[in-house]
Amino acid sequence: MTILPDPNASVASLLTPDAAKAASLAASTATAPGILTIDLDAIVSNWRKLEKTAVPAEAAAVVKGDAYGCGTGPVTRALAGAGCKTFFVATLGEAAAVRAVAPDVTIYVLDGFFQTTGDEFARLNCRPVIGDLYELAEWDVYCRRTGWSGGAAIHIDTGMNRLGLTTAEAQSIVPRISVGDHGITLVISHLVAAESPNHPINAKQVTAFREIASLFTGVPASLSASSGIFLGSQFQFDLVRPGAALYGVNPTPDADNPMQPVVDLKARIVQVRNVERGDTVGYGATWSARRPTKIAVLSAGYADGYFRAAGSNDGTRGADVIIAGQRCPVAGRISMDLLAVDVTDLPPNAARRGHMATLIGDGITVDELGHHFGTIGYEVLTSLGPRYARVYTGGDAKPAAPLASAPAEPVAPAN
Repeated sequence: MTILPDPNASVASLLTPDAAKAASLAASTATAPGILTIDLDAIVSNWRKLEKTAVPAEAAAVVKGDAYGCGTGPVTRALAGAGCKTFFVATLGEAAAVRAVAPDVTIYVLDGFFQTTGDEFARLNCRPVIGDLYELAEWDVYCRRTGWSGGAAIHIDTGMNRLGLTTAEAQSIVPRISVGDHGITLVISHLVAAESPNHPINAKQVTAFREIASLFTGVPASLSASSGIFLGSQFQFDLVRPGAALYGVNPTPDADNPMQPVVDLKARIVQVRNVERGDTVGYGATWSARRPTKIAVLSAGYADGYFRAAGSNDGTRGADVIIAGQRCPVAGRISMDLLAVDVTDLPPNAARRGHMATLIGDGITVDELGHHFGTIGYEVLTSLGPRYARVYTGGDAKPAAPLASAPAEPVAPAN
């Protein structure tokens, strides 16, 4: 007997889960104004390179800020699958997202402990990073009251003057280490200028941290995040905490980037138009055409994390995008939802409505874009907006559907 599908059923209900997911992905990429592709294999490769650089120290992974804008769940799952055992987040909400996909890993919460959060730390089985004696007292009270023995890290300030016990305060709690059940599982500090290898504060901090950490007998120590790993073995201690480098940001700004690029960002061309010599483009009329000019308008702007600072005017060149394999300069100010690009030098019909332009990728790095934004690659990644369709490749992600484009306009004769 042949069973015919219910004619009233939706198409999605007739698909397998994987097919439904692929159909949903294809639909979202076809309708989204932009597509953000995240390469999980590149993230894993970057973690392994950092792990190898820091041997014999353990390499943890910092996945705060939604894994620097790349997605906590997919990134954590890929890294845990690759063997990463320790993760750092900023908040308990982020810890919950990690625990949902990685039930057996160790999670440290950098923003610390409050007496009202103890039950959630216990429920998630994660560890606070304690940077204040009041926090430590509240944590002790909670542990005595409930019998919780999940452990905690102690943050010692060696120069950042942001979070952390002073070295004198840290020395005052050293006697508890002689007590068998002290509950301290890690001591950490944070470098101020690790991206500047010759900065004198690096030597000052590593000396101070080595002296105080040595008093916490038997407790692992951690000083370095991404850039600090490349300052040498004396900075690596027992555990390193890479964050931005995992996601392709250059941890050694004065040298070639040792990390693989992770993100590719594309925006759709929504219109191609001609402007006459002397005409202006965009708000404020700050950019004017010096010749008859062809402009492509893209569906991305500062609401999508493409900062207004990347625009151009008659005296200053802004950022570039890549269309048809060539770099094309931004023309005028960035709007909330749109940006304009000068495509005059492209071959006829190379830039067409519905085609995609590359904002990050194909040689345009997050660090380059950060320069145009007047900031750093970290902020570029964490600002990427929710309107992009997100596509994951590698790791345990399903093969991505081809990036869909809206039908291009019919080819018109060249002007």
